[in-house]
Amino acid sequence: MSAQSPGGRINLRLTSVLMLDANSQALEILVQVLTGFGVKAFHRCTTVVEAREVVERAPVDLIIADGRLPGIDGYDFVRWLRRLEQAPNRHTPVIMVSGHTSAADVAKARDCGANFFVAKPITPGVLLERILWVAREKRAFIDAGAYVGPDRRFKNEGPPAGVEGRRRTDLHGDLGAAVTPNMSQNDIDALMSPRKASL
Repeated sequence: MSAQSPGGRINLRLTSVLMLDANSQALEILVQVLTGFGVKAFHRCTTVVEAREVVERAPVDLIIADGRLPGIDGYDFVRWLRRLEQAPNRHTPVIMVSGHTSAADVAKARDCGANFFVAKPITPGVLLERILWVAREKRAFIDAGAYVGPDRRFKNEGPPAGVEGRRRTDLHGDLGAAVTPNMSQNDIDALMSPRKASL
């Protein structure tokens, strides 16, 4: 995503976003949220087949895809996208979204080559934070045969400036035992966050 202005601010006015969700109402909510961020160019797709057609014919700056779709799911779409040889969209940042946030779903998103995973229902604040994070991140793109996507090796360097941390020293209050199989957005971020490997 090349949305950073000389002053360090992010300008999404010229950003083209592909949205993949089988639910047309969810797509319209995303359009409203992204329009509020300044985005003007949208590709609305309800199936992976439609999304593939868009990716093969037009460059996009950001992809927001639901992981669970009927037929070919969003994870398979991202896996396919990352393995494209000629397309300019192979390196496009991908934010996966899902109402199911089990550890297995988050790991599946990470392992298919997504940059981040956001739990539904999406809140504008969380989505904007993740978009800004992806726009500023400097993770290398890895093509290692079994895995193609952003580098997953890490050394914890803490959260970006202005984002509440998740390290032991950054937590506020007591942590309770898990009460549902779904992960919180902070847990998802901990699995997906860009961190560098220490040598």
